[in-house]
Amino acid sequence: MSGHNKWSTIKRKKGALDAKRSKIFSKIIKDITIAVKEGGPDSDGNPRLRLAIANAKGASMPKETIQRAINKGTEKDSAILHETTYEGKGPHGIAIFVEATTDNLQRTVSNIRAHFNKHGGELGTNGSLAYLFDRKGVFEIPKLDLVQEEFEMELIDAGAEDISVEEETFSVITAMEDFGSMMKKLEAMKIEPESASLQRIPKTYIALEEDSTRKALKLIDILEEDEDVQNVFHNLLISDEMADKLE
Repeated sequence: MSGHNKWSTIKRKKGALDAKRSKIFSKIIKDITIAVKEGGPDSDGNPRLRLAIANAKGASMPKETIQRAINKGTEKDSAILHETTYEGKGPHGIAIFVEATTDNLQRTVSNIRAHFNKHGGELGTNGSLAYLFDRKGVFEIPKLDLVQEEFEMELIDAGAEDISVEEETFSVITAMEDFGSMMKKLEAMKIEPESASLQRIPKTYIALEEDSTRKALKLIDILEEDEDVQNVFHNLLISDEMADKLE
């Protein structure tokens, strides 16, 4: 299953540039809050909340923080959160897809547009770039004490399209429609993933020279740091050689 290698490399190198833990916690808290508002505070009957809590545990979020986020979702007077997306071109034409959760749509679109304009990009219209990405389920699963070949066969039966093995984890990609079946398979096996999410994986990639790559990553970093932004996906190819230059 070699098709995952390129994505795995990008994900691994990008990991070094990810936001700090406080930003990660902020994203997860929003996920939990929205999940509770949509489906209630009982995780047994709320698959989205169950997933958000699993991701919170994978990020080592304290139990008290998780419970506060659940409680916040049950408050009638808490701010209404909207989930929205933005698509735009970065420096040298790289495609950037932004997922945001906000209590003020006007503020968020203004900020996102300003980030693009200031850093050599241009915000486009919704739908203009979505076709460049495939929506996939992405799982990070701890290796634990598993027999690799047998476990991989179980994952393939549950819909795994691609599996890569790293030092401590299995990285697994599924089609969007198989995301739920993979979650059920892991639950049946009593395996809790370190993270599980629907992500947008580019169909093709753009490789740039070092200076241009730095400029593109600057915009990506600024977008990821925005308080309303949950995820940023892009088709910038960062090879191992380029990653070493950027360090």
